[in-house]
Amino acid sequence: MYLLNLGAWNTIFAVPCAVVDQYLKIASPNQLKVLLWVLRHADHGFEPKEPAQALGLSEDAVEEALLFWQQDANLLTINGVEIKPTADGTQAIPADSPSPAVPAVAAPVPEPPAKARPASILTRPQKPDNAFVAKRMAESEEISYLMQDAQRILGRLLSNGCSATLLMLHDDFGLPVDVILMLLQYAANAGKTSTRYIEKVGMDWAEEEIFTHQKAEEKLRKIAENAKAWRVVEQTLGIAHRSPTAKEETLAAAWVNDWGFSPALLREAYERCVDTKGQLSLSYMNGILSRWHEQGITTLQQAQEEKLRKAAARKQESAAKSTYDIDEFERSGAFDHFNGE
Repeated sequence: MYLLNLGAWNTIFAVPCAVVDQYLKIASPNQLKVLLWVLRHADHGFEPKEPAQALGLSEDAVEEALLFWQQDANLLTINGVEIKPTADGTQAIPADSPSPAVPAVAAPVPEPPAKARPASILTRPQKPDNAFVAKRMAESEEISYLMQDAQRILGRLLSNGCSATLLMLHDDFGLPVDVILMLLQYAANAGKTSTRYIEKVGMDWAEEEIFTHQKAEEKLRKIAENAKAWRVVEQTLGIAHRSPTAKEETLAAAWVNDWGFSPALLREAYERCVDTKGQLSLSYMNGILSRWHEQGITTLQQAQEEKLRKAAARKQESAAKSTYDIDEFERSGAFDHFNGE
């Protein structure tokens, strides 16, 4: 009996020919790694953290790669959590065509708004294709300037997907060019320059109606103040450095920025919380600090005096209750049988 021994070839998976024919030259190593991982694990769903851990990449890098194969290459369709090949595996614009050239422009030239800004953003509109992006750049010096400066801020050539995202934020969500550039600078400073992150922040800003330079400055100032407040809280409470949750960020901003509590008062509230609950509870701490804020307590000495007053009041209440119980016991006639002795 003869047996064909294929070794490692006994377990194989298919790779679309277009990957080799059209994208092998232009796809980045991370994009190719992610695609191969997805094709290898096509039998089950996954979260971005799985390929990120397997490939030693960040989740942002994985999501950026998936967006490339979805938006630029049009090889994958992402529907909720389902990722599947497109119907024909092709795209209208040749994959090996470069992103539209960005002409040098000396300064932005304001253009009148094409449409009224939306009052409420509910869903993301369809992103423009490469041809439309090129057309808008050719007819608008402002859009050309946006793409040129975006490349400078992000430190890389814009992918087709990123260019489409920036144009969508401008044309469909109503963000002016200067606001988008401020957003990009914030993202670059934070080290979060993936197209997905830029799109999410841009949509959030549109929902908050940040349509002017002044409002963008106020937003960035608030973000910086909230970040500083969280650093004060995590250092005071001994929390390992990490990004806060939305609730943690809100509480820290209220304690430090709005109510003006010092690290000493935060530490006092923390110690009382742990003494009572046995562990850190930000909600319980918030109850203590809310009471202090309402009572106008702003110093550690005032907080300690308040603690002594409460302890004295409890002691007095306990003593009064004990006296009342003895008087009631005597009035009940419990001692009457001793009178006959």
